[in-house]
Amino acid sequence: MVDRIETGIYGVDPIIEGGLLENSAITVVGASGTGKTTFAIQFIMKGIENGEQALFVTLEESPKQIMKEAEMMGWDMKKYHEKSLFFIHLSGQNFKEMIEEQLPKLVKARKDYDIKTRVAIDPLTPVIWSTKDRLSQRELIENLFTPLKELGTVMATVEEHSKPGEIVGEDVLLPIYLSDGVFHLEYFPVGGAFNRTFKIIKMRGTSHGEGLYPYIFARGVGVVVRSTPVEVKKEEKQKYDKSFVEALETAEAMDVPENIIGKLETMRKEWSYDYPPDELLEIILSPYRD
Repeated sequence: MVDRIETGIYGVDPIIEGGLLENSAITVVGASGTGKTTFAIQFIMKGIENGEQALFVTLEESPKQIMKEAEMMGWDMKKYHEKSLFFIHLSGQNFKEMIEEQLPKLVKARKDYDIKTRVAIDPLTPVIWSTKDRLSQRELIENLFTPLKELGTVMATVEEHSKPGEIVGEDVLLPIYLSDGVFHLEYFPVGGAFNRTFKIIKMRGTSHGEGLYPYIFARGVGVVVRSTPVEVKKEEKQKYDKSFVEALETAEAMDVPENIIGKLETMRKEWSYDYPPDELLEIILSPYRD
């Protein structure tokens, strides 16, 4: 049986045979506002919750800003900082020198400890923009992915600037080609419950769903992808609390982990959407059903 790791993104694992392959590189592609950083943080936090270590390579925002964004979504990264969560901040540095010379040494030092590690790179875009030469871009990305995959599974984010009619932007074709798997995020600013969509472009060694799946952000839980059809109860907004109460009772009856119950409680407290949460609650609880 092939070893897989949970993504931590609710609704995704059921459509990728239970999770990601170990020591693979996944790229999350999307325009601004699609939630790429949230995907990366959620992936990292799942590993920490599972007792793994995490390495967050940030090429723009400072670690302080990343942790602040996580806190806004209901995750406390600070308590894990320098314990099971470590940052590498490369903003404004010479990417070529760091990737080719310093990174292999850092990875070797961490690899000697033989600790299961997840890696996030957010965003990969500055590496691509650091040179216009495609061959140099390819070498930089390969030299970044290869040593980090020795530590564990890697999730990188890439800013997309697609033109009308393009399935994906030309500027992200290289990281898509070099990755083992690609998640594509799109945002349609037209209102409504689900105006963001998730699609799997490729997933090596994995039979995956081929649909276009809506997703939303729920404080305390993060990204929830609607990957399976669920009947939604037609209730008024003031009755939504009943759904959370029932979900929490169900979670306790199924002996769901305390951290998941805590996420549901936060989600209940922060719910501000104009539609019932039943579908999302079912997606979150479904992995724990017999």
